[in-house]
Amino acid sequence: MTERVLTGITTSGTPHLGNYVGAIRPAIAASEEPGVESFFFLADYHALIKCDEPARIERSRLEIAATWLAAGLDTSRVTFYRQSDIVEIPELTWLLTCVTAKGLMNRSHAYKAAADANLMSGDDVDAGITMGLFSYPILMAADILMFNAHRVPVGRDQVQHIEMARDIAQRFNHLFGLGRELFVLPEANIDERVAMLPGLDGRKMSKSYDNTIPLFEGGAKGLREAIARVVTDSRLPGEPKDADASQLVAIFDAFASDAERASLRADLKSGLGWGDAKQRVAERIERDLGPMRARYADLMAHPERIEETLIEGAIKARAVAAPLLRELREAVGLRRMVAVGAPLSASIVASTTASATLTVGATVKAKAALPVFKQYRETDGRFYFKLAAADGRLLLQSAAFDAGRDAGQWVARLKSDGAAALAGAPVQRGEGVSVQDVADALAVLAAA
Repeated sequence: MTERVLTGITTSGTPHLGNYVGAIRPAIAASEEPGVESFFFLADYHALIKCDEPARIERSRLEIAATWLAAGLDTSRVTFYRQSDIVEIPELTWLLTCVTAKGLMNRSHAYKAAADANLMSGDDVDAGITMGLFSYPILMAADILMFNAHRVPVGRDQVQHIEMARDIAQRFNHLFGLGRELFVLPEANIDERVAMLPGLDGRKMSKSYDNTIPLFEGGAKGLREAIARVVTDSRLPGEPKDADASQLVAIFDAFASDAERASLRADLKSGLGWGDAKQRVAERIERDLGPMRARYADLMAHPERIEETLIEGAIKARAVAAPLLRELREAVGLRRMVAVGAPLSASIVASTTASATLTVGATVKAKAALPVFKQYRETDGRFYFKLAAADGRLLLQSAAFDAGRDAGQWVARLKSDGAAALAGAPVQRGEGVSVQDVADALAVLAAA
């Protein structure tokens, strides 16, 4: 049985060591397991809850996408996408909102922390609290349930949200499943050793606390300088130190082997100074980050490569999301209004099909001229096909096939599966043609 794993990172800041250790690294490791189907995303809708600086969100989306790819994410094995490119997610969020008890949201850690802070300062309990903050566990549930993920790698502080997603899924299944399991109940996946990486001050490493260690920003020098600021106790060189009480050692443990961990602990017990220990920690982490930093710099210099990767990922993601959302709409009663046995008119079929096609941010409109597939045989005796736009532009050109039926089967598959079939198709795009151009053309054909 294929198991689905899903995780995302909020795009509200520069990636730090905690993001890598707590989410990116374990997620990539999980994606390489046999029998695993992985979904990884940039949680840019979530960023809007925390950040009202458009430029910061734009920059963060680029940096975090480049970080995933530089860390070794194989996009041929996984589905990698932006949350905001999946138009089904906001609709699913509303469907889930309509079955979620307010009392459940009242218990959300983030809401309670904000409300408690207001009370302590003498403000109204809900001062400055938006509906985005209050109900974002529902959006997180939609992220997970949209792809029926079985496992969600998270830090321990996020376990409550997985439990909420399970509660919401169970409620929806009970109300509308009619014996079917519309949603899988997800499980939190935690690495106990690195579930919550401490920051410079010992609290959870978080942009909110301004206690992070940058992952790539500042290079090796920036890494050393950040680790030098990790708070330690006042014991001098020569005095034995309690490694298990040190956030510096906890950071080291997230990268070191068992033998390296044992060696540092023994040396600290024997009196190793904190300055020397920090140097050792920085050198060990740099061994892992150095090669990734070079790949990151190359990706940041070519954002168009990242954009195309994300568009392709969104097409794959929507190939999963759109059919499930159609099923959910049927389940809650959002169905077509037709008499039993009465066929829909061609115009209605075209318009309703177009609304569900797998394009990203495109509205399909009926046109007199349509894109067209053309199959032909060349003088070399081999068979080909191409997809031309309504204006005659070459969108796709196939490779050569020994048999005409092979070319025909690919044409049929592209027509039936749309953009979802592009990932494995033996085709090349025409000059100046983007993945989005092809996806839009296939959507128009599906709606015609």
